[in-house]
Parts: sequence; C-alpha cells; structure tokens
Amino acid sequence: MKNTHVVIMAGGIGSRFWPLSTPEFPKQFIDILGCGRTLIQLTVDRFKGVCPMDNFWVVTNEAYVEIVRQQLPDIPEAHILAEPAARNTAPCIAWACWRIKAEDSEANVVVTPADAVVMNPEEFRRVIKNALDFTAESNAIVTIGIKPSRPETGYGYVESADAAKGEIRKVAAFKEKPQLEVAERYLRAGNYLWNAGIFVWNVNTITSAIQTYKPNIAADMEQMKTADDVKAMFPKCEKISIDFAVMEPAAADGKVYTHPADFGWSDLGNWASLYDKLQHDVNDNGSVGNVYFYECHNCVVHTEDAKKVVLQGLDDYIVSEKGGRLLVCKRSEEQRIKEFSAG
Repeated sequence: MKNTHVVIMAGGIGSRFWPLSTPEFPKQFIDILGCGRTLIQLTVDRFKGVCPMDNFWVVTNEAYVEIVRQQLPDIPEAHILAEPAARNTAPCIAWACWRIKAEDSEANVVVTPADAVVMNPEEFRRVIKNALDFTAESNAIVTIGIKPSRPETGYGYVESADAAKGEIRKVAAFKEKPQLEVAERYLRAGNYLWNAGIFVWNVNTITSAIQTYKPNIAADMEQMKTADDVKAMFPKCEKISIDFAVMEPAAADGKVYTHPADFGWSDLGNWASLYDKLQHDVNDNGSVGNVYFYECHNCVVHTEDAKKVVLQGLDDYIVSEKGGRLLVCKRSEEQRIKEFSAG
C-alpha cells in the first residue's frame, strides 16, 4: 500500500450540468447526489484502505486549487498540481506520473476522473487491488472495463480478448462511441466493456510508454522537471487524450489489459445519468433538494439551494436552480443545454 499512488483528474468544467455546474465551480466540487459529499470527495472516499492520504495527487485547473484545498485538506499541498492551461488527459497524466516517479520510483499508480460515481465501493476496491497486484509484477497497462448493462452510445468501448491472469484479460482494441446498432451488437457479443477512463500501471511502465508513443510529451516532462517552469511550458504541450496518445497504440502492440468490473459505475456526464442514480418517487421523479411534485412524471430536479420548490404538471423535464440561475427544459432537449447557457 505504501507504494500505491492515486491521481485524480479534476480539471473539467462540466458544461452539460449547467446551471448546477459552471466554469467557476464545476460539477466535481458539487454534492450532485445530495449525499453530503462532493464528487471529488466521494472519489477519495472509495480508495479508503487502498492508498494513504499522503499518496493522493490531484491535477486540476489553477483556478480550482483553492477549492481542492478546502474540500480535500488532508492531501499534501505539493500534490495539488495546477494546470495553467487545459491540454487534455495525456499531458495531465504525464505530469502527475513524472512527479510521482521523482518521489517514489517503485510507485504503482491508479488514475481516475474526479466526477464519476461508484455505487459499490467495496467491489471497486477489490477490482482496483487486483489490478494493482497485476501491475506490481508486470509491465502491463490496465484499464478498468465496465460490464455494460445496456447498448450505450455515449461511452467508448474496450474489446477484451483472451484471459491473462484471473479476471484480467488482454485488450484487443479500443472502440469509439458507437451507433445504436453497433452498441447492441457489442452487448450481444459479451466481450465488450465500457471504457471508464480508470487506469492502473507501474510508474516506470507509463513513463516508458509515453517516451515510446509520445516522445514529444516525454521531452516536455523532462524539461519541466529540470526547468521547473510549469506555467510557461505546460501550455505548449500537445493537446491530446491518453487514449489516443498511449492506450490505442499500446493495445495494438499487445501491452494493454482490462479488468472487467461491475461496481455501479457512471461517468455522471449529464442529467440523464444523474436521473438514473437518484431514487425515484411513484411517478418516476428524481430530485435533490426540498422538492414537492404534483401531477409530475419522469422529471429530474436539483434545487438544493432553494428553501422549497413546488412543481405541477411537468412530464419529462429537467429543473435546476443554482446561484440565481434557473433551468427548465425538456429532458429530450438536454443536448442543447450548452446553447441555453450561452444565451
């Protein structure tokens, strides 16, 4: 456990959750589920017993550093890495792993988003420990694959192949977000998993992989390590996801594995995914806050700041109020929320 490190990626702005999530205070720092803990706090909570607090790292936008300090006061100050610019996940992960390697050359690392939800933390910990055991004794790159419960078109997929060790399987390929008929085929096939964006590897494995597949990013990290001028250099890094930069080419070379899992995961990327995670009343309304429904059906409501909210006669609506901003829109029009927020 002393060599286990956890990197939490917490730089996103969560624009699909407006007005609940804003660029000034995005969703990872909000108690979206109404449980008394923010999403980033829940992320730390689920690693209890897996990683000591001194080994947590958070990579976030420099505008959110103070929020991280307030919500996660036990994480070392030096482990809050402030991105001066958003460069996608490859530079984010590379920076954290280069920093970890400087502190612990034998580190075994888990990388996770800050804004996902896990309904079964005990099973999550079991899966993560299995993956850590595997990467501690091999040069494997492991991605956690979620067993699909429906033909989802909003997630990328991992195609698993032969068994490698225990539950861990070889990755045949990564697949982009599919059309519905393709997602249905994946579900029937049984060997396709949702790509959760949770990775496990030894720090030497991932730094070597970045040097192999993205030597320009590796060179940037080496320069940042010696020059220690992150503010000037980080914005110059190539803007690319870890999937395109490392995972896909490494999978083509047979170096990537997956651990199939079923621990009630959701990326909580939109109002539809929040609706799925909330408890529903007899008319299938889900809410956070002091909300009273009259003749309403299939609504999702988040109004924790309001003293009392009364809704009548709404079917299939999203209602959210935060900081003096109010959204009322049809659930079928959710994809237009970015447009609405800009208006």
